[in-house]
Amino acid sequence: MAQPNIPLVDLKAQYQAIKPEIDAAIQDVLDTTAFILGPQVEAFEKSFAAFCGADHCVAMANGTDATVLALEALGVGQGDEVITVSHTFIATAEGISELGAIPVFVDIRPDSLLMDVSLIEAAITPRTKAIVPVHIYGQTVDMDPLLQIARKHGLKVMEDACQAHGAEYKGRRAGSLGDAATFSFYPGKNLGAYGDAGAVTTNLPDVADWIRRKRNHGRATKYTHDFVGRNSRMDGIQGAVLNVKLPHLDGWNADRRAKASRYDALLAPLGIKRVATQEGCLPVLHLYVVRVPDRDRILSDLKVAGIEAGIHYPVPLHLQKAYSHLSLKKGCLPVTEKAADEILSLPLWPGMDLEVLEYVVRHLKP
Repeated sequence: MAQPNIPLVDLKAQYQAIKPEIDAAIQDVLDTTAFILGPQVEAFEKSFAAFCGADHCVAMANGTDATVLALEALGVGQGDEVITVSHTFIATAEGISELGAIPVFVDIRPDSLLMDVSLIEAAITPRTKAIVPVHIYGQTVDMDPLLQIARKHGLKVMEDACQAHGAEYKGRRAGSLGDAATFSFYPGKNLGAYGDAGAVTTNLPDVADWIRRKRNHGRATKYTHDFVGRNSRMDGIQGAVLNVKLPHLDGWNADRRAKASRYDALLAPLGIKRVATQEGCLPVLHLYVVRVPDRDRILSDLKVAGIEAGIHYPVPLHLQKAYSHLSLKKGCLPVTEKAADEILSLPLWPGMDLEVLEYVVRHLKP
């Protein structure tokens, strides 16, 4: 096979596979001019809530806004502390910071790279208001003991499920496990829009109602406003795209698991293993992440071979300039920091040709 150009995720191939459905749905939005919220968004909210096993879904402009509004609806505010992890995209902590609250980072497990639940209680102070477990790479944190801790201390739990569309924990889906959950539908996600979009799911009707009004200028009706809100409404076109994609999601996730199993088998002789699956979790493989020595050299070699790999994430949040005011020094989260030096995300998408996958493995030389 001639040297290809292999992306981390092939969004063009996905579009071509469902092009007639997508084009018709977008045309419907154009024909009805329901560009902001509207019937396509409402239909998606109902379908996605049912998909997650949650009572309510509120569609948002993006996943970061979803995080801000979900935390605010749960009572997080100025000076509160929110326990989360440093091994995540910065939007997790940005949502906390935007409310004037303080992210308190705990370390992660060395096997799954998920939040180490055993470290939570030691991080709780009188100012702690909530816990934000991050379902990184498409699998859930060990939620039962985490929820027990939260109930014991009277804390709220907001799942960051932005990479875990369809992931299951002991038969229950991400988005139905805590007081609220946030999702991003950034185009590269397992369920991706054609632009920015996000959502909050919850089983709490008061939380859903408050977020629904907050995202739309605090409106009770068109020109009456119960409180000062903001504009974080989902576009009709994004709702239409997500409506088309959602029925395909379970199949796409199953295909991701099948491709990951093939990677596992081919990489085993090289002594390379992907990040471990959390016990009791059915992962959705948002990313196929391995840990390798000499990671940067391997990444460079893959690039030369026409393979786009990635690092999710190379600089932990506690070492970012944006969070230097927390005065957290290198060494305070050793498992997180070691992982950041070794992790490598390999190309993976539903429908990925096995020949392409095998080409990636042949050029992965530890």
